[in-house]
Amino acid sequence: MVAFSSKSTKHYSVRSISFPARSHPSTLRMEEELNKLRSWQEASSSNAETLCTGLFGLAELYICIEDLLNLPLTRQALAQHHNEKWDNELLDFSLKQLDLCGSTRDAILSMKQSVRELQSALRRSKGGELSIESNISAYISSSKIIKKEIANSFTSLKQMDNIFRNFPQLDQKHHLSAVAELLREASLITASIFHTLLLFLSPSLLKPKPSKWSLLSKLVRKGLTACEEQQKMDELERVDAAVTNLLLQSSREDSEEEKIQSAQLKLESLDAIFEGFEDGLECLFRSLIHTRVSLLNIISH
Repeated sequence: MVAFSSKSTKHYSVRSISFPARSHPSTLRMEEELNKLRSWQEASSSNAETLCTGLFGLAELYICIEDLLNLPLTRQALAQHHNEKWDNELLDFSLKQLDLCGSTRDAILSMKQSVRELQSALRRSKGGELSIESNISAYISSSKIIKKEIANSFTSLKQMDNIFRNFPQLDQKHHLSAVAELLREASLITASIFHTLLLFLSPSLLKPKPSKWSLLSKLVRKGLTACEEQQKMDELERVDAAVTNLLLQSSREDSEEEKIQSAQLKLESLDAIFEGFEDGLECLFRSLIHTRVSLLNIISH
């Protein structure tokens, strides 16, 4: 598994673009979407709501890219400055974007399914139908497998860097120069949002791997400060702590019921978060497909 530390989290900086004097409205619309995402990047607190906003913002951005690529002016410029090496790299890059988006969406679907299966088990356990230990163990095992898959996505993300560095040098007043710079910035912001999303989905990649019970033991030892520790966790960590807590024996029956209720509430919240991510990634995936089709059509003619 690839290790990542919070100190080495990569920041993908973007900057404003100088357009030709007579920029097309599609170019200006794309710049507006980029500005929204720049604001997102500067203000993002990396919580679920802002991540969903970022994903839907990316989907809008790639709709603008598709419109920009289909402009006669863009098609003509690409035909005049044909570069086979860069064409191939651009197509390969668009394919990697699709793969990353698809694999992240699949990971979230698997996580959502695991959450719902545990929710169902907890509801049945309240009726005294079964023991939940095996279901909790299955949830934990599934989470570990999915987080390993997410770690692989980080490797794919790193491979997508710097593709636009090899784009042929053009006059800054040339339309294609502005298009290339827009594509470069779009790729950087896409990488930034996915980097943040993947860290959200697998927070354990940010820190040394703890023992199975270390987090829970820490909360128990601190007693009254447990609530403060909970506030520092993200949604996935809070769910993991609540689920692990179910495995500890309690001396009071009402305590067991409280633990199950707490886990159910956190799982319900996490399920809603995954729904939002799934919707955003599905919307983005469709936009990426349309953009790739436009690229293929332009390059093949």
